Amino acid sequence: MGKSYQLGLYEKAMPSALTWREKLTAAKEAGFDYVEMSIDETDEKLARLHMSAAEMEEIRAAMRTTGILFGSICLSGHRKYPLGSPDPAKQVRSIEIMADAIDLAVELGIRTIQLAGYDVYYDKGTEETRAAFARNLAKSALLAARSGVQLGFETMETPFMDTVEKAMHYVDLVDSPYLGVYPDSGNLTNAALIYGKSVLDDMETGRGHMVALHLKETVPGKYREIPFGTGHVDFDAIARKAWALGVRRYVGEFWYIGSADWKADLAFANTFLRRALDAAAE
Repeated sequence: MGKSYQLGLYEKAMPSALTWREKLTAAKEAGFDYVEMSIDETDEKLARLHMSAAEMEEIRAAMRTTGILFGSICLSGHRKYPLGSPDPAKQVRSIEIMADAIDLAVELGIRTIQLAGYDVYYDKGTEETRAAFARNLAKSALLAARSGVQLGFETMETPFMDTVEKAMHYVDLVDSPYLGVYPDSGNLTNAALIYGKSVLDDMETGRGHMVALHLKETVPGKYREIPFGTGHVDFDAIARKAWALGVRRYVGEFWYIGSADWKADLAFANTFLRRALDAAAE
């Protein structure tokens, strides 16, 4: 049966100039089981939604050759074109992005897409943006259902959806087996500090709906580029709780920021995270 869980690597932990094959090879050599592809709000990454057949075949060939897959997509392109945008044209674009991401996932054999939990990002949230978000989210879940692709909300760094409990409000509202929660351990830890609540109690609210988990380090008030082991995330406790909730897919989320020793950073992250996951799995 192989490993009892899968540990993926966030694509942005590696230099962007690497080829698809080089990224997969680097992740495999560092000990990861798969790579999570990034489709963010930049034009370069959004262009991935319109890959040619030849480029998609290049990715499939890289996966066959290396023996490691792109196992999920982190879809943060909705920051620029949010589901709840007050601009109707951007709402249409948001659904197009969702449909294209699902189609790409199907082509590449990817089964999970992480959604950014924002009604809007650059605009001010209102009752109207929240209503539009819910409406377009329901459309997105039906697109996912048609193709058999799982969607999961990332818990974010903004008050709209910074806890599992808040994400579950929309999961319950849409009520689809194709929409769940894909939380971020670092963002949850910062939110727990803000609200004076327990990360583990918050995770419990997602029981039965946890798709996967991002393992990320943070410090109070800062949400990215914190090296593992130097922040305040209790990876041991979070891994144990996630395991008890039935989570078996995890992604190490961190960023390449120009280090010459980035391959060593990948290997360190793999060892650090597996220590917590292996202990939880015992």
